[in-house]
Amino acid sequence: MVESISPPAQRGFADGAGFPRTRLRRTRNQAFSRALVRETGLEAGHLVCPAFVVEGNHLRIPIPSLPGIERLSIDELLREATVWFDSGIRAVALFPYIEPELKTLDGREAWNPDGLIPRAVQALKHRLPDLGVIADVALDPYHPAGQDGIVDDQGRVLNDETVDALVRQSLCLAECGTDIVAPSDMMDGRIGVIREALERAGKTEVQILAYAAKYASCFYGPFREAIGSARALGQADKKTYQLDPANREEALREVALDIAEGADYVMVKPALPYLDIIREIRDRFAFPTLAYQVSGEYAWLMAAIEKGWIPERPAVLESLICIRRAGAHAILTYFAPRVAAWLEQDHRGA
Repeated sequence: MVESISPPAQRGFADGAGFPRTRLRRTRNQAFSRALVRETGLEAGHLVCPAFVVEGNHLRIPIPSLPGIERLSIDELLREATVWFDSGIRAVALFPYIEPELKTLDGREAWNPDGLIPRAVQALKHRLPDLGVIADVALDPYHPAGQDGIVDDQGRVLNDETVDALVRQSLCLAECGTDIVAPSDMMDGRIGVIREALERAGKTEVQILAYAAKYASCFYGPFREAIGSARALGQADKKTYQLDPANREEALREVALDIAEGADYVMVKPALPYLDIIREIRDRFAFPTLAYQVSGEYAWLMAAIEKGWIPERPAVLESLICIRRAGAHAILTYFAPRVAAWLEQDHRGA
């Protein structure tokens, strides 16, 4: 027996004779109309692909905590980057795996013009001149303690001495053809000093991506394994220079300073746990804002995908759309190659 249905007036409508004048479900009813009113888009050009580079030839070294991600020798990087570029990805971010014997207390390998990253940059710009190359600026891959800066005898990371080293690293990267230097160290004042040094060196077109709101997050573990700093860091942490996850206003102050000092973009890292920070930066500053879907975010999604608990493609795409909806102009993500391939397939199918 079918239960009786209350008349419209008793169901909260404006009058007893009609139904709601506005039905938001109408435009959700068909695929074409959902597309017409979709507020946020995702294209391959919104994605930046992080890449881990290692010395050698014909090397592809799997990273256990990042399923499907490998350290690549330069020749393999060129092969992969060509595929990425052909699928619509227009920028890569390079991170080195440095052999322990090259790690020193002053991190000098970071500004070796014949070092791993300068050679990788030169090779990429020669093979793919229109590919944007972003190079990390920090000392953690080059320092035996795994910290982002120079450390004193008490284990404290020294701000001003580190900034001097970061300037040398930035100038080296600019000289070898890097399009964007990306200080990820969170030292005070480094953006202004790097910008001034680049200007004085005539590198006026080199861009700066400031990791302005980089939190002291637990989600960086797989990345530290990938660059070989996890064991060196041990039980130490980076809380004296990275942001407290509980703080919002402090992040906005950091962003304001980096913009004033000459950054071209600001970065929020991690992404999904900090969507509120991304949104507030866009609303308050109307400034180019990137987000890094970090290694731990990738790992947690991949773990659930491999268990069969969530579907791969919908989960990955939803996570990236959410970051874009929050306000990110572009996203660094380890999912970039597969997402670009999916989008390319969809475009061909259309």
